[in-house]
Parts: sequence; C-alpha cells; structure tokens
Amino acid sequence: MTPALLAEDIRRRAEDLEGRFIVALAGPPGAGKSTLAEAVVEALGSDARVVPMDGFHFDDAILTARDQRNRKGAPETFDVAGYRHLLSRLQDEDEVAIPVFDRSLELSRGSADLVTKHHRILVTEGNYLLLNESPWIGLGEYFDLTVFIEVPESELDRRLLDRWAFYGKTPEQARAWIDGNDMPNIRRVIRGSRQADITVRWN
Repeated sequence: MTPALLAEDIRRRAEDLEGRFIVALAGPPGAGKSTLAEAVVEALGSDARVVPMDGFHFDDAILTARDQRNRKGAPETFDVAGYRHLLSRLQDEDEVAIPVFDRSLELSRGSADLVTKHHRILVTEGNYLLLNESPWIGLGEYFDLTVFIEVPESELDRRLLDRWAFYGKTPEQARAWIDGNDMPNIRRVIRGSRQADITVRWN
C-alpha cells in the first residue's frame, strides 16, 4: 500500500468522527515508521501531523542509574505513562505541546513542537504501540486505527547498519549494538504485537 492510498483510507475512516482521529503506526526498529508517517501526513494535507512516540525516551542519566543504558530503545526505557497522558490530552485539548527526540543529541526535548486545533488527524508512530504487554496494551483505547509495517528481518538488519554508520558508529560498534539491543527489540515487536487493522509492507 502506497502512502497516498493509506492516506486516502485514513481520510475516509475519519470523515464521520467528531474530534481528532488518531492513527497508531507501529513496527520494529528500522521498518521506516517515521518516513511512512511523514509521507502519509504530507498526502493528507495541512490538517494532519505526526506525533512521534520517541519523545518519551528516558534520559541517559535515568537509564544509567537503572543499569539500562545498554538497552536504550527497549520497551522498558520509555515513559509509557507520560505518552499515555499525551494521548489523552490530544483527544480532549485543542493545543498540546509535544516532546521530540533529537537523535543527534540522543535526548528528548520537551515541548519542542505543537499540535494545534487545526490538526484533526494525528499519525503517532513508534515501535511498541501494539505491544501485547503491560503497560503498552493500555494504549489501545486511544487509537482509532492501527497500522503495522512488516519488513523482513534481513532488511531491517541492513537498514540499521546504515543508520548507525550515519550516526558515527564503526561497523564493529554497529554490529554489537544491533545484535545486543536492536535485534532483541525487533523480535519482541514482531512476535509480541497485536494484530493491526492494516498491515503494510514499506520498502
């Protein structure tokens, strides 16, 4: 399914709903969630926008104190309660500030962007939005439509090697991080996510 066709489907489903229409776009690390979300929002037009889950990464200082720094990006390293509160606000409030994760700095910037009353369709994207584990499973009540991106594991591995090279890791460092962190997260998402309303392949 192309971004344009997905946008058309979302628009059709959102027509009769009062208030905001929230789409959850989930998939494993490296699946292309951010790219697809941006393309869908561009196709939808000015009343749509992306709301990333990544802004709820715990800071490295917290992860270090919890001995989780080497698992950054795993489900346990996100402020799920904070993200859930944001979803609740997005349902009820016209204007909501949202955090944004800055990958170049490896930290979240609070209140770095703004959802306004003009944004009626929201595409929120993240690895674990459909994870069938507590507390993630409780997010489902906020989603009007769920989408899962399906990508072969070998392709995810290739993309992640490219990603970490871009951010300055040596091939050896990238391989170690993928094997020790990214790949366990990938398998957890693929094996442990609930069935989505729509499944797409995004290459």
